[in-house]
Amino acid sequence: MIPAAFEYHRPKAVADAISLLTQHGDDARAMAGGHSLIPMMKLRMAHIGHLVDLQDIADLKGVTIGASIRIGALTTQAELINNTALTTAAPILKEAALQIADPQIRNVGTVGGNVANGDPGNDMPGLMQCLDATYTLTGPRGSRDVRARDFYQSAYFTSRKDDELLVAITFAKPVGGYAYEKQKRKIGDYATAAAAVQIAASGGRVTAASIAMTNLSDTPVYSAAAGAALVGTACDAAAIKSAVTAMLLDINPASDNRGPVEFKRHLAGVILGRAIARAFSRA
Repeated sequence: MIPAAFEYHRPKAVADAISLLTQHGDDARAMAGGHSLIPMMKLRMAHIGHLVDLQDIADLKGVTIGASIRIGALTTQAELINNTALTTAAPILKEAALQIADPQIRNVGTVGGNVANGDPGNDMPGLMQCLDATYTLTGPRGSRDVRARDFYQSAYFTSRKDDELLVAITFAKPVGGYAYEKQKRKIGDYATAAAAVQIAASGGRVTAASIAMTNLSDTPVYSAAAGAALVGTACDAAAIKSAVTAMLLDINPASDNRGPVEFKRHLAGVILGRAIARAFSRA
């Protein structure tokens, strides 16, 4: 598997990368970790005339923790796992990142790349919807913010324009209990179903809940109704069943090599029920 010939660019600044994307238009693509783009190029399913490698742009790296949390787009999954301050502030990130692929991929794969390309099987998009994260996009017209819950349009189609870069992810510090539950066929595979849950509780009752699921539709699925079904309850079996029922109305799985639709819907309910119970136990 050898890609077609292409020009390689390695800019040092965001402005330089945007200039290259603007100059070369549809013939250019930006690359973060490269785990999605490079295989497509090798299979010649993607023909790229100009590859813009973002790895030397220092402004796209790093984590800042204050009243809110800001993660640079080139921060790797391994850096999420190994950042103890981030784990203290938002432990669901480490729990999810540890379930992505394998150590080799996590050492290179970036958070920005995971959320930006619109792959419905990626783990971070649903998690960022659960956290109500905001994506900062920068392009020739300046910068703008888009909520993760509004970013995904269909499989591999997002609100990001071709000449824009996703430069950072920002979200408020999550409170309460958390869980990222994932079922996959084998180590390193995409999820057959995965659930991200954050629950706040007081006096044994749920005061707030946020729920999103992965790889059960052509976009990640944030279900406000599922979270609302838990609020005010003691998160007992009946409440969990109501939340699962609400989520099942929002997903639209397709039959593929991970199983038929009926299996995926059943599995989604099992995975979500586990995630809710575990998140509440930690709240």
